[in-house]
Amino acid sequence: MARSILLLRSAPAAPVRGGRARTDAVVRLGAGSLLWLSLLLVTYWWVAAGGVQDLGSWESGLLSAGRISGLVASDLLLVQVLLMARLPLLERAFGQDRLAHVHRLVGFTSFDLMVAHVVLIVWGYAGGSVPHIPAETWRMTWNDPGMLIAVAGTLCLVMVVVTSIRAARARLRYESWHLLHLYAYLGVGLALPHQLWTGTDLVGSTGRTIFWWSAWAVTAAAVLVFRLGVPAWRNLRHRVHVTSVVAEGDGVVSVHLGGRNLHRLRAEAGQFFVWRFLAGEGRTRGNPYSLSAAPTHESLRITVKDLGDQSGRLKELAVGTRVLFEGPFGRLGDRARTRDRVAFIGAGVGITPLRALAEGMAYAPGEAVMLHRYRDRPLMQLELERLSDQRGLELLWLPGTRRSDRSWLGGHVGSADDLTALTSWVPDITERDVYVCGPTVWTAQVVTTLRAAGLAPDQIHLESFSW
Repeated sequence: MARSILLLRSAPAAPVRGGRARTDAVVRLGAGSLLWLSLLLVTYWWVAAGGVQDLGSWESGLLSAGRISGLVASDLLLVQVLLMARLPLLERAFGQDRLAHVHRLVGFTSFDLMVAHVVLIVWGYAGGSVPHIPAETWRMTWNDPGMLIAVAGTLCLVMVVVTSIRAARARLRYESWHLLHLYAYLGVGLALPHQLWTGTDLVGSTGRTIFWWSAWAVTAAAVLVFRLGVPAWRNLRHRVHVTSVVAEGDGVVSVHLGGRNLHRLRAEAGQFFVWRFLAGEGRTRGNPYSLSAAPTHESLRITVKDLGDQSGRLKELAVGTRVLFEGPFGRLGDRARTRDRVAFIGAGVGITPLRALAEGMAYAPGEAVMLHRYRDRPLMQLELERLSDQRGLELLWLPGTRRSDRSWLGGHVGSADDLTALTSWVPDITERDVYVCGPTVWTAQVVTTLRAAGLAPDQIHLESFSW
C-alpha cells in the first residue's frame, strides 16, 4: 500500500546507466557543430566576395550588410525547418520540448535577419536615401525576377511569426495554431526562386551552388519523407483504431487503441503521438497526447482531461473509430536515463506519462518514487497502488490547492519550503534521474527546486503542457 511519507536510505547504488544518453549527447554536439560550420561557411563566402571592403561606403555598406543578413537568415531558415522535420536522429537526441525551444529561437533570429535583409537591400538600392525607399520598393517588387513570389513568401512567414508570439498564441486553439504554422513551409518554398535568380552570393561559384542546392534538397527531402511519407506508411501499416473509451472521473477519459503489429512502432513508455480521430467535427486536427500505459504488441492507451475544444469529444468516440497518428515522439523515457534510481513528479493529468514510465521502466523495489500533486483526488490511484504493490514503486500523495504562486506544493506541507520538503521526503534525490510532467509554470517551479537541491541538467527530464 502507498505511504504518505518517504524516507529512502537503503538500496545500494546500482551500475550507472546512460549508453543511449551519451550517444544522444554526441548527436547534439554534432548538430550544433554543423550549424556553426554552415554559418561560418556562408560568412567566409561573403568576406571572400568583398563583403568587408564594401562596408567602407554608405550605399555599398547597406547592400553588403543586407547580403550577409540575408545569407545567415537563409541558412537559419533551413535549419528551422529541419529542426521540426521529425528527423528521428534529432528527435531522439533532443526531444520535442528542447527541439521546439531551439526551433523558436532559430526562427525568431532568422525572421529578424530576414527583415533586416529586406530593409538594408532596399535602402541600399535607393542610394541610401530614406525618401527614395518607397519608390525603390515598388520598382523592385514589380520588376526584379522572383520578387513578387518572395513578397508572398515573406507574408506567409510574417503570419507564422506573429501567431507564434506568446500573447497571440495564447488566444489560438492548438489546432488553429498548428494549421497556420504549416504556412512556414510555403513561405520557405516561395523564397527559393528569388534567392536563385537574384542572389549571386548563393550561386556565384561552384562551391556555393553545391552547398545551397544540397541544403535545399536535403531539407525538402526531410520534410517529404519524415513529415509526409513515414506517417502515411505507418498509418497504412498499423491501421490504428479505438477499442474502448473508459471514464476515469473528473472529466478524464482513457482511450484504448488497437492495431496491427504495434510493436514495430518501437514506442516507449513516456512518449507521445499526434492523434487525429476520424469521427465528428475536427477530424483533421491533430492533438499531442502522451501514452498513459506502457505500449504492448496489441495496444496503446492515452488518458486525456477535458480542457475544452477537441479534448472534450474523446468521451464520445465509438469503438472502431479509425485513428491517424504521427509519432512516437519525445525523450521523456528510458532513453534519457543515466541512473538506476528514478523519481517521478507529476501534477494532475501530467501524471499519465509518468504512470506509463512507472510501468514500463526497469527498476528494483525502492529504486523508484512517485510524487503525485493533485487537487481533489489522485488520478489513476488504483493503478498506481497496484504498481506499488507489484513493483515496489514508492508513492507520495500531495493533495490540496497550491499554497502560493511561488510553490509547487499543496497546503498540507505546512510552513516548510519546497526544497526542505522534497529533500526530507526523498533524501537521495541527487542520486536519481527525475521525470517531471505538468503545467508549464508548475513544472518550472519544480525544476528550480531540483536545481537548488543540486541536480545536474542531465538528471532532469521534462514534459510540459505547452505549445
